Amino acid sequence: MKIQLTAIFKAVPEGYIGFVEELPGANTQGATPDEARANLDEAVELVLEANRLMAEESLEDQEVIRESIEISGG
Repeated sequence: MKIQLTAIFKAVPEGYIGFVEELPGANTQGATPDEARANLDEAVELVLEANRLMAEESLEDQEVIRESIEISGG
């Protein structure tokens, strides 16, 4: 499965900031564009992991159906 998201990078006096348009909370900064990209990859992983954990905790002791989905971009 491949999900394609949109990363935005902007030069600021301190270097670069970056965020993902489709994923609130996934934002970062870096001294260079490459550093900001690497940091954003990690931020996306952390946001997805945190969201998964919050969902699991809110559904604890409940009977649910959990399955993988495949998302195709448009």
